[in-house]
Order: sequence, then C-alpha cells, then structure tokens
Amino acid sequence: MPEGHSVHRIARQFERNFAGRAVAVSSPQGRFAADAALIDGREMLRASAVGKQMFLEFAGDLWLRVHLGLYGAWDFAGEILVDPTIASANGRMGQTNQRGTVLDDAGENSLASIGAPRVARGRVRMSEQTRDFDESATEWPPPVVGQVRARLMTDVTCADLRGPTACAVETPDRIQAVIDRLGPDPLVGDPAENEERFVAAVRRRNVAIGQLLMDQAVVSGIGNVYRAEMLFRAGLDPHTPGRNVPEDVVRALWHDWEKLLRIGVETGQMMTMDGLAGEAWRKAMASRDDRHWVYHRAGLPCRVCGTEIVLEEMQARKLYWCPTCQS
Repeated sequence: MPEGHSVHRIARQFERNFAGRAVAVSSPQGRFAADAALIDGREMLRASAVGKQMFLEFAGDLWLRVHLGLYGAWDFAGEILVDPTIASANGRMGQTNQRGTVLDDAGENSLASIGAPRVARGRVRMSEQTRDFDESATEWPPPVVGQVRARLMTDVTCADLRGPTACAVETPDRIQAVIDRLGPDPLVGDPAENEERFVAAVRRRNVAIGQLLMDQAVVSGIGNVYRAEMLFRAGLDPHTPGRNVPEDVVRALWHDWEKLLRIGVETGQMMTMDGLAGEAWRKAMASRDDRHWVYHRAGLPCRVCGTEIVLEEMQARKLYWCPTCQS
C-alpha cells in the first residue's frame, strides 16, 4: 500500500498539471460514471493530501476523494510538467539529486536531476505497484488499458486511476468529516498542535505502539515499512503499550516521522538509514533491501547487534523487529 509520502507526491503532480485548468472527467470502467458527471468540465482548484487520502477540489464546492488502498495506482500520460521533487526518467517517481542516474531494483530512477520542472512526454506510474502500461505509447488521447475507474484529462495531460479503495465525489462537509477522523500529518496544519495530538493519542491508549503507529486515527500516513523502521530507530519493543512509552520517546517518534516523511516526499524513497555516504548511499538508493534497518530482513542478522531479525504478524500485517535492539 502506498504510504504517506507517495500520496503527497501524487498530489503535487496534480497541482502542477491540473490545478487551474478545466478537466474532463470520465469513468471508462463505468463504476465511477455518476460521480464523474458531477465534476466533468469543471476547473480543478487545488490538490492536497492528508496521510493516505488525496483530495482534489473542483469549482462548485465539489471534491474528488481518492484512497489508493493496496492496489490503486495513478498513471499520468501526455505532456507532463514534472515537479522537480518527483522527476523521473524511467516512468516512476524519482529523487532530486545530481549524482547521476541509478535505477533501483524495482526499476525506479532514484537520482533524477534537480532544477526547473521539465516536460516529459510519455507515461508516469505513481503508486507502489509495478507498471502494466505501455510507456512508449504516443496516441492521444491514450488508449484505455485495463479497468480504469476514473480518467482525468486536460488538453495535454491525462491521469488514469485503477484499483482504488475509495474514489468518490463529495461535498466540503463530507470531506471535512473524513479529515477530522484522521490523525495528524506532519505536512498539514500547525506543527505544535499536530505533535500534541499525536502524543495525547498514544499516551492514553493501552494498545501496542506497533498497532498505534498503523492506526490512521492516531497518525496519518505511516504504513508497514515506516512502522517497522521507526520502532527500530527508537529502540522500542513493538508490543509496548502506548501509555507505557515515555513522553519524550513519543515526541521523538513524532519528530522522526516528520523527518522521514519529508525525505520520502523529496526523494521518492523510504530511506530510513542515516549517515550513509558515497558508495553506501548509492547502494541504498539502488536497492530497497539496502536502505532499511529491519524491514524485509526476517532471519538476517541485525545491522547493529547481529541478532536475527524477527518476523511476526501484528493485526494481520507483517512486523519486522530486532529483539535485542528493541528490548
């Protein structure tokens, strides 16, 4: 499932390519047809994200809410004005850096050049999933491929949505109700207020901190990767009840999430290891297995103490942790 950094990056792409323009909206698949008709031809005013939810505001007090869930993905095609923090020459989300091109083991160009936005003609997949479209297609409008729930088009740019958990046109009151149910997002709202909300939500619960970090009502945007990595970085046993975690540790968790989220938005990578330089840094950017402390390392030695990394299930999701460093 795309974590918070991916959804913020997708919102940036919409802000650059669709905001301020009239947008043709349709539903090739048909499941979104009635809602699509409500916003078809209207101007998109802005795009924003809170955690894993994205909100596209249209003229007339109507909003398109999208939650990608486990299988959702956006494909952009046409003349794509790429945000400098999501520039990619390989059809996926990339990083702003000037150290040369490195494709990671998922085919992602992690090191695209920084600077002014560029126009890319082709297709850009934005999700955590592998791509299933023809990047070389030049036909306009691009042919519909697969089950496209929603298609958004300007004169020169097309965005196709496949497989979302939620895709609905809603009123401002309903959008606000959704946002009110979400926990704080470090990139949205008042930083001090967000921190206090997070601390209070964790400290009053007799629920394992490993569960609380995945609860979108406690904190927005954290998924399986960030959960495992943040707990390791904090030296926290995932089973510790939230109310037993010292307040200073809870605050440190919040600031670490803010730091990691910003890195993720800027680079397109869930880079959770600090202090990497030179070849170690390039190796980490080129391979997901080399940029995390414990995630996806079940049975391998801990990078710090050598203890075998444990894999268990917590609320039907995989949890990776080190029994020594997180004791």
